[in-house]
Amino acid sequence: MPGIRNMTLNFGPQHPAAHGVLRLVLEMDGEFIQRADPHIGLLHRATEKLAESKPYNQSIGYMDRLDYVSMMCNEHAYVLAIERLLEIEPPLRARYIRVLFDEVTRILNHLMWLGAHGLDIGAMSMFLYCFREREDLMDCYEAVSGTRMHATYYRPGGVYRDLPGEMPRYTPSKWHDAAEVKSLNRAREGSLLDFIEDFTGRFPGCVDDYETLLTENRIWKQRTVGIGVVSPERALQLGFSGPMLRGSGVAWDLRRKQSYEVYDELDFQVPVGVNGDCYDRYLVRIEELRESTRIIRQCVQWLRAHPGPVMLEDAKLAPPKREEMKLDMESLIHHFKLFSEGYCVPEGEVYAAVEHPKGEFGIYLVSDGSNKPYRVKIRAAGFAHLAALDEMVRGHMLADVVAVIGTQDIVFGEVDR
Repeated sequence: MPGIRNMTLNFGPQHPAAHGVLRLVLEMDGEFIQRADPHIGLLHRATEKLAESKPYNQSIGYMDRLDYVSMMCNEHAYVLAIERLLEIEPPLRARYIRVLFDEVTRILNHLMWLGAHGLDIGAMSMFLYCFREREDLMDCYEAVSGTRMHATYYRPGGVYRDLPGEMPRYTPSKWHDAAEVKSLNRAREGSLLDFIEDFTGRFPGCVDDYETLLTENRIWKQRTVGIGVVSPERALQLGFSGPMLRGSGVAWDLRRKQSYEVYDELDFQVPVGVNGDCYDRYLVRIEELRESTRIIRQCVQWLRAHPGPVMLEDAKLAPPKREEMKLDMESLIHHFKLFSEGYCVPEGEVYAAVEHPKGEFGIYLVSDGSNKPYRVKIRAAGFAHLAALDEMVRGHMLADVVAVIGTQDIVFGEVDR
């Protein structure tokens, strides 16, 4: 009898279901997986080392490029760490704006995940629907920061600028006549807050549509129910966080357990799963879309009623106003020194973490008293999840690898750093 031996199969590095540069070496017994070995580092950009060679305020833009689907949440952890070392607190309005955009970012992330995960498993139209809604939120990013992705909007001491009083509008073209443009601009007649409020009014209906397509869809359930099961005890041992941990039934959310900014003043629930499989993690993220919408509505109401500063009035930390810089020599010097040298941060070490859409995203900073960090260590949420991939796919079939990678919601910018 000829001996039957396992086959080694390469999955990636440029596999369309891996959403990045992941190489998996799969040991297969027929179509069943005996072992999965993730090879990472194909996207390594030395973000931590680069941040150690630059003044603190020049590395904020690097944070956007880590998990490039959750840009402002990455910035948030880094800015929080700097603020704790400096022992400063931004104005209350700035803290509400940060929470507002953290939740906008959470919706952006989950829509990207849902569209791509649906596409991986065979639901083509989900991708198109999710990107339709993402477009509106990308416009909000652009309105406050001038760019659709890498915003660099959060700054130590507050945010770059206050929310704009008007939104960019469509203009008639050979593709859109005046009547179409009027319809497209219906929600853009007012301020950014008006636009976001309009979005939160119609978005829950969109989430209902997603659920109509997927939640009770028998093909979707066959591909996700009972796949990649992780028990609550094992999820804790593996270092899971975010929807991966809550999908296993552990109600751990930093916004509640280690509250930061103004989350302790807002009303929202923490969705928790039961079975710890791909389907429960899907349900948790769907509920998070609804809860984020609730938080955004509360922030919009508060921001409407409470105008005020969004940045500390400290010339050593915040750049002077543009017109002051043009007319006043002292302001020009402050501006030049801030953007060329930055500021010296007191000696010490700090760890700051936020409830990132993918889990706990943390920044560990060590300062030696100079204007550059002595050490920067990034705690990426997806790294621990990827480490558990071998355990999650063993015994499953090849097609289930796609479902498990999808449910982990991995982005390699932060895994490889």
